[in-house]
Amino acid sequence: MKKHFRLLPLSGFIVCSALLAGCDGSDNAQQGAQVPQVTVFVVKSAPLAVTTELPGRTDAFRVAEVRPQVSGIILRRNFVEGSDVKAGDSLYQIDPATYQAAYDSAKGELVKAEAAANIAHLTVKRYVPLVGTQYVSRQEYDQAVANARQADASVTAAQAGVETARINLAYTKVSSPINGRIGKSSVTEGALVTNGQASALATVQQLDPIYVDVTQSSNDFMQLKQSSLQKGDGTSSVQLLMENGQPYAEKGTLQFSDVTVDESTGSITLRAVFPNPKHMLLPGMFVRARIDEGVQPNAILVPQQGVTRTPRGDATVLVVNAKEQVETRSVVAPQAIGDRWLITNGLKEGDRVIISGLQKVHPGATVVATPDSAATKAS
Repeated sequence: MKKHFRLLPLSGFIVCSALLAGCDGSDNAQQGAQVPQVTVFVVKSAPLAVTTELPGRTDAFRVAEVRPQVSGIILRRNFVEGSDVKAGDSLYQIDPATYQAAYDSAKGELVKAEAAANIAHLTVKRYVPLVGTQYVSRQEYDQAVANARQADASVTAAQAGVETARINLAYTKVSSPINGRIGKSSVTEGALVTNGQASALATVQQLDPIYVDVTQSSNDFMQLKQSSLQKGDGTSSVQLLMENGQPYAEKGTLQFSDVTVDESTGSITLRAVFPNPKHMLLPGMFVRARIDEGVQPNAILVPQQGVTRTPRGDATVLVVNAKEQVETRSVVAPQAIGDRWLITNGLKEGDRVIISGLQKVHPGATVVATPDSAATKAS
């Protein structure tokens, strides 16, 4: 009996343990069967103004290197370095003495030639009534006519000599060929300058308007060109960001593209022109240009947290299909706009992209999808 009583508690313990184990297994089964919850972004398409941001540098609209066209000594400089000049303003004065003398001499030669021509023509007139008589032979008359024509040619040559001397005298006044801002002078008073010298006396740059040169891949350039043609005006609007990140007040337009593609980089140079009335932009400044590529009518933007990249750099998303199951979708995400990716291929309107709870799911898993109202409204 005692042995039997000792067995009863043991058997009761075994039964209780079995019941407890059964209860615990039931709880684990329920936990294993629990469906994970995820937050999804419901894809919607909407018109989007597409822009591309590219690095660039400013360049003067026109550049004129001022060089002397005659040789001589610089008598004076007539400008302040760094000031604005206008076309025709006198910049330097070269000693005109020898050129003035040459001009006066040329005018004297012209007077002599004109006098000789006058005598030659008078001789011809006197010979006309006497031709064929014993006083003037036909040969003498022909010679007089030839002399008159030769005298006329001498007058023409003398006139050209006067004009050449006048031009050289005018070149002693070195003028600005364009409107713009002049830089530092490379010579001072007393310096000897020569016609056609390699070094410029000064450089004048037109700053209003001003160019901005940017580079873009040839593939992106073709898309930009196509969008410009669709807009019908053949141009694209451009906005600048200064080196400090602040936007430039004036907007520009894309004016020019290079005719060849750089073989080493596969890029093409684009040139935009900007108004620069206050001369805020100076040649050589680094800027960033935002080029308006037009409006994409059915653009899809997805929150960045919903897009992942493979080791190869390919973009993928996890979507919830009609069976409430997770599947992987490859997408094309070429550009980030704010906190979202622009998706150009791989998604359509109504697709549900998982943006929260990604770590709890895997492809093929069944989930409970809850739309993210804030992200959907923002889209």
